[in-house]
Amino acid sequence: MLPISAWLPMSLEDALKRGWEAFDIILITGDAYVDHPSFGAAVIGRVLEHDGYRVGIISQPNWRDDKRDFRKLGKPRLFFAVTSGNMDSMVNHYTAFRRLRSDDAYTAGGKSGFRPDYAINTYTRILKELYPEVPVVIGGIEASMRRLAHYDYWSHSLMPSVLITSGADLLAYGMGETTIRQVVAHYSQHPEGNPPLHIPQTAFLTGEKPEEEIHQQKVVWLPSFEECLGSRSLFAESFHLTENESNKMTPAPLVQKTGERYVVVNPTFSTLSSEALDQIYALPYTRLPHPRYKKRGEIPAWRMIRDSVTLHRGCFGGCSFCTISMHQGKFIASRSEQSVLDEIQAIANTEGFTGVISDLGGPSANMYLMGGGQMEVCRRCSRPSCLWPKVCRNLQFDHTPLLALYRKAMQVTGVRKVFIGSGIRYDMLVGHPPDTDLKYRLGEYTKTVLKYHVSGRLKVAPEHSDPGVLALIRKPSFDTFLRFRKAFEAYGKQLGLRQQLIPYLIASLPGCGIREMGELAVTLSAIKEKPEQVQDFTPTPMTLASVMFYTGINPATRQKVYIPESDAERREQRAFLFWYKEEGQKSIIRSLKQAGYPDLIPKIYGHKLAKKRNPGSRG
Repeated sequence: MLPISAWLPMSLEDALKRGWEAFDIILITGDAYVDHPSFGAAVIGRVLEHDGYRVGIISQPNWRDDKRDFRKLGKPRLFFAVTSGNMDSMVNHYTAFRRLRSDDAYTAGGKSGFRPDYAINTYTRILKELYPEVPVVIGGIEASMRRLAHYDYWSHSLMPSVLITSGADLLAYGMGETTIRQVVAHYSQHPEGNPPLHIPQTAFLTGEKPEEEIHQQKVVWLPSFEECLGSRSLFAESFHLTENESNKMTPAPLVQKTGERYVVVNPTFSTLSSEALDQIYALPYTRLPHPRYKKRGEIPAWRMIRDSVTLHRGCFGGCSFCTISMHQGKFIASRSEQSVLDEIQAIANTEGFTGVISDLGGPSANMYLMGGGQMEVCRRCSRPSCLWPKVCRNLQFDHTPLLALYRKAMQVTGVRKVFIGSGIRYDMLVGHPPDTDLKYRLGEYTKTVLKYHVSGRLKVAPEHSDPGVLALIRKPSFDTFLRFRKAFEAYGKQLGLRQQLIPYLIASLPGCGIREMGELAVTLSAIKEKPEQVQDFTPTPMTLASVMFYTGINPATRQKVYIPESDAERREQRAFLFWYKEEGQKSIIRSLKQAGYPDLIPKIYGHKLAKKRNPGSRG
């Protein structure tokens, strides 16, 4: 049994046991406190602790009563740091049809109702009411993806920067370890509380019009919030400029006028080195929930990631519905092999370990140590994806380091199995010339994963089959998926294994109507694919797909995009993903007839319908 001092303090009593009478920084999070490197508040807390600061955590404070939870640790010497948790609070609370969820994976016992809607706004306003003189720094996914004007699906409205709506003093976007260290240094030197204006990867508000250059970099001026409110086309333009800069190795500062003030977004830090990332993962995490939750039930999100290991951060896939590249960045930051193996050994040494590493991956499992071959080419590039519309010629996607790491992970004492639970980018594994396949060991990687690292099922994400829809979401052609499926089955037969390939599919994407869903059902029927893993598209803040959903415009081309807006049509589209279920057949047939595509019906159900009409026939 670990002593309570193994965790960061959650009470003044815990602090006194460390000899502390007050805190330098108090973290407030909408998640339960789990001291694991997959939980953002734990990482930031451990980084600050390592640097010698006294850090306390207030987890899931009650915002409905007399606000005593916000006062229980007292006033910090430097500032409050606020996050909604590992998810945007609205995504956490509501389904794609805006229905309130009945559970919360980041709460003890999986219970819902322990965090407010728009948690960043609520927490920050309360702190400003209670401690108006203390700076509040906001961060995490909710703050990061709402740093500028953004579409909010749950209110179906355009919202200004969360700096405006929350009243926070400073916003740290992206992965915040480097940022928070500089923020602490600033407030240590400026006890009067004036916010820093110079720190990379932060955003702030100012009443004075910024210069045309900030820190010797030419500013990119975005359409104002009011202009975006008045013109969806200008909002699309604002996002296009923002995304274009975010995909650069050296982005420019961004400025967006809102009312009489200006939101200034400083450029990002350089991608973390392996050494810096290793130091973060080597901090003394207990990897366990705080003992205070012992009688409240297990935390589902912790159970899911407890025995998993993150290899890298970032993703160069650039999918238009995904938040990763705008939050973690397009360029990959990878841990060293030894750092990963040390963490696996630490997991293997924990009490109750079953011998199975549940996931050795990242945002995409097979991007470890990958990137551009010539950095000068990358510095000139602003492509949103290194894989779409085709794999970049400068991309080095050698899978040799992954194969070596998998082999060594299997040799760690106490480990029986190492699974790849994260999705893999199959478009890097098929469709290349034989010499590329051999050089980057692509076929060997696929075969190795299939033989040793699949727990019966391998997840991949074709998302859709329609070329137009796939182009809008920046995913490879469905033929690429079919090539991978064929290789997967061939290797399985060769190895004598009966593994299953599970494709993720999404309904109601931008550009997707009843015809596109009908064609998808035709394709699935033809290849006898019966999906289980499906989603309804949810527009999340600051993604290209959400901008298209709100504006009906593709920001990159200015062309109009069909958007399935009504819940009724979204439900219709979802039914097509389960084309094989008899209870949905009438709905699909009715939808296709009403939309004017009856010719697709026999392509989906021809054999089945003929059999029903002629019971004695062999079809």
